[in-house]
Amino acid sequence: MDSYQLGSYSVGRVGFGAMQLPGPGVFGPPRDHDQAIAVLRRAVELGINHIDTAQIYGPNVANELIREALHPYPADLALVSKVGGKRDAQGNWLPAQEPDDLYDQLEENLRTLDTDRLAAVNLRVFGSAGGAGPADLNRALFDRQLSTMIRARDEGLIAGIGLSNIGVDHLRIALERTEIVCVQNAYNLVDRTSQPVLELCLEHGVAFVPFFPLGSGFVPDNPVLNHPAVVREARNLGRTPAQIALAWTLSVAPNVLLIPGTSSVTHLEENTAVRDVELDDETRRELDEAAH
Repeated sequence: MDSYQLGSYSVGRVGFGAMQLPGPGVFGPPRDHDQAIAVLRRAVELGINHIDTAQIYGPNVANELIREALHPYPADLALVSKVGGKRDAQGNWLPAQEPDDLYDQLEENLRTLDTDRLAAVNLRVFGSAGGAGPADLNRALFDRQLSTMIRARDEGLIAGIGLSNIGVDHLRIALERTEIVCVQNAYNLVDRTSQPVLELCLEHGVAFVPFFPLGSGFVPDNPVLNHPAVVREARNLGRTPAQIALAWTLSVAPNVLLIPGTSSVTHLEENTAVRDVELDDETRRELDEAAH
């Protein structure tokens, strides 16, 4: 299966994440503005029709680069953003979770992308420890947040509602109230904490969009890219470890959508090529057993 439904959009299973386009720490302008524009235009040339972004990337930088590179947007391009956080003057990531915060962020996303409606917007739920997740459930707040997202959809600002950094309870509650088109949670071959969420998404036809599919860039000696089976299969197939890890993630379930990010055209082309990577049975077994 080469595509999956993201609400009313049929999108390729390999998309693009814009998080790496701004400067270091996802803050400020890109190191190379022209290269960032080239990456976005090349993504569309490669057939990518799902781009994930956020107003807090920069802030505003990723959205403004997307607008500059791609506006007016192709009719089939699903632009997906997220709300629930903000940045301070030093670039720190802070929660901004109240309904008024969410609505203001929605409008800022629309303004900076210069569009009347987004394919989906993810409500990023923050836990008591900040951005670490899945977050604990605060039922009263979550109900208010869902009401805001439903209002935005009913007003036509967004075509679909997504959730991010959530647990199974969040998703069950949300599905009782409204349609959910996608979920973004951390997930990779050594961290499958969100496996129950992925399975519930599959049961209900909800797209599952893993972030950190290659592991966190903040962790030394990356356990995903340095896994022996990943390294061996990359060597055997003449592929990069990143391609092997992404191909495994894509193979986990048909509702998995990848959004690997990069600021390099070369890496973009390598990431997109995972659609053609086939893993043998032995490698799949080793990678399936890699979680710890």
